[in-house]
Amino acid sequence: MAKTESTGSTWRYRWAHRQNVRRVSTFRGAEAAWRRRDDELRRLRALAADFHGSAAAGAGLPLELADGEVVLWALPAAQLVEVRHTTVLPAPDLTVTPTTGPLRLRRPDGVRVADAGMAVITSRRLVLLGGRGRRDWAYGRMTGLAHDPAAPVTLIQVLDRRRTSGLLLPADAAADFRFKLTLAFADAIEQRPAVLAQLDELIAEHGQLKPFRPAVATPGQARLLSFVPGGRRTVAVAAGIALLVPVALIDSNPSDPTGTEVAVAATPAPGPSAVPALVRPALPTPTQSARPKPSKSTKPPSPRPSSTASRDPRCGAPENPLGYDFCGGTRIRRPAAEVCDWFECVPQFWAGRGYLVQCRDGSVSLTGGRSDACAKHRGVRQTITK
Repeated sequence: MAKTESTGSTWRYRWAHRQNVRRVSTFRGAEAAWRRRDDELRRLRALAADFHGSAAAGAGLPLELADGEVVLWALPAAQLVEVRHTTVLPAPDLTVTPTTGPLRLRRPDGVRVADAGMAVITSRRLVLLGGRGRRDWAYGRMTGLAHDPAAPVTLIQVLDRRRTSGLLLPADAAADFRFKLTLAFADAIEQRPAVLAQLDELIAEHGQLKPFRPAVATPGQARLLSFVPGGRRTVAVAAGIALLVPVALIDSNPSDPTGTEVAVAATPAPGPSAVPALVRPALPTPTQSARPKPSKSTKPPSPRPSSTASRDPRCGAPENPLGYDFCGGTRIRRPAAEVCDWFECVPQFWAGRGYLVQCRDGSVSLTGGRSDACAKHRGVRQTITK
């Protein structure tokens, strides 16, 4: 039998299981990232404490060491780069924060490769033993040092050289090279304890960021909103739309699409025998003439009594001889030519393509049934009929 709670359903247990799986997966990913960072900081701390070179390490290198100078580290593959334009680099500092993202093996704009060879870090200088000669950067004469955050390029400025130069390193060795260069520079200015203190502070700060194991979700915490994408926000938006749609439909005053329509001549027929429009009797349409006339014994159906019609036969429409009113009859698609003599027509009235409507500002438009009906006159108020 499936596990159920007091409600007799199992969806709460399924929800709790999914939540626990997701929480554990998120926690394990965060914990793995935290441990990688912690291991890297502790490795650097151990390296900073035991980073000492020797004169024997320089044996076999085409490099003459001064008295008391020792080789700290050697990188077999490096490229000498020079900057084409004069730049001002920041002063060398003791920042030992490890890089957070991978470096791309590329050259920044304005940097060209001048030589290639072996990079050697000693206790007094950085040396490149290249195919075209040797390039030295003494720590005591450094005025600027910059590590590119996106490329494995380190640029150096010294007092006796006008053009800025530096090294393009293998991407996988750039982080260690930069850290060991920082340690060598710190030893030269007798600031190795400052580097160790900075690493201890970074390790302590990182220890406070260790992720905690998440609490276990229980079936009693499940809510129906958990099945809706977006949760409460989605439900609130849907409720707002459900309230606004009926209001918009009522405000638009849609006309009855099933009502019959009768075409009315817009202008009187030309000719010498034409009768003025105000006194001319309405001519029957072809449909009306084809219908058989009722016999004298047949009585036309009597209109339904209406209290509104007895008070106002036009239902609020202006007095006019055209028979136009607001009582709800046949929509007028071809109004009479003199309609604007009795109603206040909108500008460019005859350019409309629709049926006759009254806008909310009292004007009359021939745009009924269109989405832009009375767009510049606050919308449609009601339909004019006959």
